[in-house]
Amino acid sequence: MKELIKHVLDLRVVAIRQVHERYVLLRLSQHERLPEMLPGQFVEVRVDGHSQTFLRRPISINFVDREHNELWLLVAIVGEGTRWMASLQPGDVLNVVGPLGHGFSVPAAGTDVLLVGGGVGVAPLLYQGATLLSLGHRPVFLLGARKAQDLLLLDEFRKYGEVFVTTEDGSAGERGFVTQHSLLQQRQFPLIQTCGPTPMMKAVAHYARQANTVCEASLENLMACGLGACLCCVEKTVEGNLCVCKEGPVFNIKRLLWQV
Repeated sequence: MKELIKHVLDLRVVAIRQVHERYVLLRLSQHERLPEMLPGQFVEVRVDGHSQTFLRRPISINFVDREHNELWLLVAIVGEGTRWMASLQPGDVLNVVGPLGHGFSVPAAGTDVLLVGGGVGVAPLLYQGATLLSLGHRPVFLLGARKAQDLLLLDEFRKYGEVFVTTEDGSAGERGFVTQHSLLQQRQFPLIQTCGPTPMMKAVAHYARQANTVCEASLENLMACGLGACLCCVEKTVEGNLCVCKEGPVFNIKRLLWQV
């Protein structure tokens, strides 16, 4: 996978939308054309005006709208830094460094690809799905949440492929976890790509091993610097300890020491 040039960008907030009580969707742009960004990569966002938030916040690239020259970030409101992001208004400026990390792979020929996500982990799957579709592949989304109200951006996902849903309480789609969805018994996929809570991804990885299917997981380890310098995001792999922000965040599960 090619290495993209990293940029420091002052991006203007075009729009901000509350998509859930705990999530906002930021749409960002600039006068110049946005640099190339790949699905599965992320940016590090500077939090301004707060003495206790001196570290940048890593946010997955949710989507790149080339027609309108926009970068979309789906932000989970979990602390002081992300609450500040959620308070931004159109016209405000957000400083980001990116694109960072290595993203999802893209198959060489037209392929059915299953994209499995949960929680804010669905964010990078939207851009990956759109990219796969544009290259002649057939993305299929399998999205899980605790309840119907927690499912995010379903209308956007439906633009790029079939969407299947599970909820733990059965309020939408099939009841249970993503790995319990009947789709996995009905269809075989040569490639699965997943992002979400670690227990969910480990269960998806277990299914993929049993089905002899190639699987990639986008890890969500805590990442402070985004450049592999601070070592806070280290993951144990078959190659030793690797920085998720630099060597990942996307890994083939064969590289991971996941016991499931």
